[in-house]
Amino acid sequence: MSWTASCPKCATVFAPQSGFEEDSGPFRCDNHGDVTPLWRPDQPDYDSFARLVQLAAEVAVYVPWPMSPGWQISDFGVVVDASAEDAKALGTFTTTAGTSDLDGHVEVTLVSEEPGVGLGARLAHTVVLDPGDQVGKGPALVQLRAGGHPVHLWPVDTNHDSPLAAGVFAGEADGRWLWVIMRPASAALLLRDEWLLADVTGFGPEAVEMPFGRPRTD
Repeated sequence: MSWTASCPKCATVFAPQSGFEEDSGPFRCDNHGDVTPLWRPDQPDYDSFARLVQLAAEVAVYVPWPMSPGWQISDFGVVVDASAEDAKALGTFTTTAGTSDLDGHVEVTLVSEEPGVGLGARLAHTVVLDPGDQVGKGPALVQLRAGGHPVHLWPVDTNHDSPLAAGVFAGEADGRWLWVIMRPASAALLLRDEWLLADVTGFGPEAVEMPFGRPRTD
């Protein structure tokens, strides 16, 4: 399987078509200095997802579960120094894609990360690196269940006003930031209190039921 390493805070690519087995560090971004890279597979499939879960270790890997008919996992990644024997993941993301009657094609990206990693901000194109200043002000807009626990989410400002831009929400789950990124923004209306996010690091036989979509195009 082939993976690409990039800066977790921006789109700078370090090692296209690289595998975890190679000595591929250190990684230095012209914009952000030395960073722990974001690794993404070039083909979303069961084997690469299993590797992601292995590297994620204690960091949750969330997906909406059960998935609606026709929805698939289309992209995922992990922020980790994969060459270190005691590698500790700093963040993960998954993107699931499908359709809704009102919005057509919809993508849902879920990010779990330590403070300061910047992965959620990169994927959501927000004006803040961490959502802390925008979380907890006033009542939460949405309450979900993530990993079996209730999580409150607040809206986070983005860098664009396009009607096709993302609806971005953030809160705290298991001591880390949880970002929920909905594209298009109008798809945020799909978020309801009964939404369930499962941490696949705790999956058993149900893992084989996860559907995977076509490779990402970005």
